[in-house]
Amino acid sequence: MVNGSAEGRLAALGLSLPPAPTPFGSYVEAVRVGDMVYFSGMLPAVGHDLPILGRLGAELTVEEGHKAAQMAVLSGLSAARAFLGSLDRVTRVAKLGVYIATAGDFREHPRVADGASDVMRAVFGEALLSGRVVLGVASLPLGVPVEVELLLEAAG
Repeated sequence: MVNGSAEGRLAALGLSLPPAPTPFGSYVEAVRVGDMVYFSGMLPAVGHDLPILGRLGAELTVEEGHKAAQMAVLSGLSAARAFLGSLDRVTRVAKLGVYIATAGDFREHPRVADGASDVMRAVFGEALLSGRVVLGVASLPLGVPVEVELLLEAAG
């Protein structure tokens, strides 16, 4: 990987991962199929604490949404580390999906989603990144403003 390992970049950025998430319901956090690891939707949670609730363009600002996207993707990276043993086993980010709970006339989806994309770029570098999908939705589980979907390719 260019410019060091994912774990090294994470440390150099001064980013600390929250504890690995645990399910809020009847599901597992990750499933591996061959080289692909599918992660359940990641919420902006620390344990089962949800510090940011609401919809963008209604109760929350773009900046609050950006922070929620960062928190959600850090939870995803924590789940990846717990499942894989190290983020250095990631060989490609195959998909990044960012789902944003919004008021009907909200238009700043890309700026909110950049909270997640910027963390992934900083940790994995341009070479491992995928495209992304960003969707505005009427609501998300437990009232959170953002949910992040990760699909990662990982070494054995």
